[in-house]
Amino acid sequence: MVNEGEYIAVFNSIHRVMKAESCLKEKRLPILLIPAPRSVSSDCGLAIRYGEADRMAVETLLGGADLAPEMVYRRSREEYILCRGLHENH
Repeated sequence: MVNEGEYIAVFNSIHRVMKAESCLKEKRLPILLIPAPRSVSSDCGLAIRYGEADRMAVETLLGGADLAPEMVYRRSREEYILCRGLHENH
């Protein structure tokens, strides 16, 4: 389940999402591997969920590890909004 205001990172392969999860957990970031919501396209069927407070740390670490997600969405009012960049306006 993804709560209001939380983010999900979607990857294009199971290998990349598993590697990203490992990288983030190694740094003890509060993330959770979840089934990708049906309304969000995902080739591998999994996504990483994280909160607003951890967004910069998660996305910066993934980018630095060459594991940037294919897409990032934010849960807002029962739908998923595609985020354009790390510092997009809400």
